[in-house]
Amino acid sequence: MAEDLLKIEGLYKHFLVDKKRVEILKNINLTIKEGEFITIVGHSGCGKSTLLKIIAGLVDYQNGRVTNNGVPISGPDIDRGMVFQEHRLLPWLSIKDNIGFGLTSIPKQQKDKIVSDIINLVKLDGFENVYPHQLSGGMAQRAAIARGLVTNPKILLLDEPFGALDALTRIQMQKEILKIWEKEKTTMILVTHDIDEAVYLGQRVVVMSARPGEIKSVIDADTNGSRIRGSVDFAFLTNKVYQYFFEEEKQEVEYSI
Repeated sequence: MAEDLLKIEGLYKHFLVDKKRVEILKNINLTIKEGEFITIVGHSGCGKSTLLKIIAGLVDYQNGRVTNNGVPISGPDIDRGMVFQEHRLLPWLSIKDNIGFGLTSIPKQQKDKIVSDIINLVKLDGFENVYPHQLSGGMAQRAAIARGLVTNPKILLLDEPFGALDALTRIQMQKEILKIWEKEKTTMILVTHDIDEAVYLGQRVVVMSARPGEIKSVIDADTNGSRIRGSVDFAFLTNKVYQYFFEEEKQEVEYSI
């Protein structure tokens, strides 16, 4: 049985805007096991990206506890890789140099081997020496994912990594990230506002409310048909997630009336 890897307990987060307190996250409780693929879905502005950055150690929080293998997270760590919506590749470096940028303290021969293996994993072999502006959006995101994986992190955090891609490229990238997850067994946490994407990728789907973001439900989506678009399981699960948002919108309308 997989061990608990990441634990979030009673997490609260707020920002000060014009000296006013704005609640972002409220009483977040979530445990993620090693090797799981978790998706977090919610409206824009619900705090899901902030939650991911807290897990990455990039943003602090006011109350609660976030631990990785029982150790409180207090800052960035190579055990937690991050992939953003924009690829954020350095334009003056080749793809292989972008991917290997974080490998600074190992011998060159070992570094080259690691980078080469990762490039093959994300199917960018043959493009090692090109520059970011010479790649399509999908290929640039492959390079960003490779950069996130190159340090062999225990957890890969994906912040709407396919949001800027066209529909067909997005579907293809979803399939590719699943193949990588199945091969590498890396724990993955992906945030998205796309319900279909959340169900297709996630073993569990975390549904968040509008700001302040609370966890409304954690849905087990690990069924035989959950990754077959058009299947009964996929339709049932997506509809189940949609219902939470329909209820939220209904409550807002009733309140306004």
